[in-house]
Amino acid sequence: MNATTVHASVEMDTLAQQYADIVLENLSRPYPYASHHVEKSLTDRPSPQQLHPAFHTSFDWHSCVHMTWLGVSLLEHGLDAGRDAALRTALEANLTAENLAVEGAYLLANPSWERPYGWAWLVRLAATAASSQDEQVLRWGSALDPLVDIAASLVAGWTAKAEFPVRHGLHTNAAFGLGMMLDSFRLLGRGDAAAVCEQAALRWFRNDAGWPGEWELSGQDFLSAGLSEADLMVRVLAADDFSRWFDAFLPGLSADAHILAKATVTDESDGYLAHLNGLNLTRAGQIIRIRKALAAGGATNAVDVLGEALEPLLSAGLSSVVTEEFMSSHWLASFAWDALVSAR
Repeated sequence: MNATTVHASVEMDTLAQQYADIVLENLSRPYPYASHHVEKSLTDRPSPQQLHPAFHTSFDWHSCVHMTWLGVSLLEHGLDAGRDAALRTALEANLTAENLAVEGAYLLANPSWERPYGWAWLVRLAATAASSQDEQVLRWGSALDPLVDIAASLVAGWTAKAEFPVRHGLHTNAAFGLGMMLDSFRLLGRGDAAAVCEQAALRWFRNDAGWPGEWELSGQDFLSAGLSEADLMVRVLAADDFSRWFDAFLPGLSADAHILAKATVTDESDGYLAHLNGLNLTRAGQIIRIRKALAAGGATNAVDVLGEALEPLLSAGLSSVVTEEFMSSHWLASFAWDALVSAR
């Protein structure tokens, strides 16, 4: 183990404790909460906890799901005894079979709700729990398994009827959701569901070329639409094929390309502007994964260009995570941890 590896390991150990505190604060904070529930009558006004007994904090459903994923991931990484016990108590209270049955029923009754971003984090949570060696975490994974069935059926229905993907840099981005679900379905041994994601990726994105990276970003993106697409194709193309695809997709990529630029947030209390903190983190994580694939395919110039962009993005993103501003603290730590884990 070299000095850089040791330093990165120590940093992750320190950040794990800090991020555990963020998760605990999120899982115990009932309001503000954006339920995104479509009311069908004057009396159809249930509380967030009634609607979503497992995922009713962290500002909204999908953020609570990925904060729960982060909590499980941090338990797997290792925490001090106090944080470990507190996090287990909070997650145990939420991830019961009864609570998750209510969540599953809501997804079935609202088949386009949280598509595909919330689905992706849900399946990733299940995959992370199911791959644990910890008996308690494995039990949560078993409780989540019926929701994986539901998510797989929803993905199959969506991809069968959607002629075109969604390509912008927000929650409905098709490439980001497919990529995360593909990894998770594979980890869970769900070959049929993984194949659905692979086929959609190839149908929607295989022939893309000349991506207008200078058009990114829109001002409130937390995803790079172009890098999200490339990050997906890493998962479905062999290394040599991916290198050729990437060269055609982002031809002549240079270090000053707008698609690689660090974003700045001018008002962290504005939830949409705060998305740009997340953009720095998601771009960093995607660049890490794309560089690994390009290196395997021998694309040295692109590897160098992406490497030059990585540190400013990751540094800016990490500095934004620990904050008192809830518009950032309810979600950024998940993307920070994702980038850090990808870099290992």
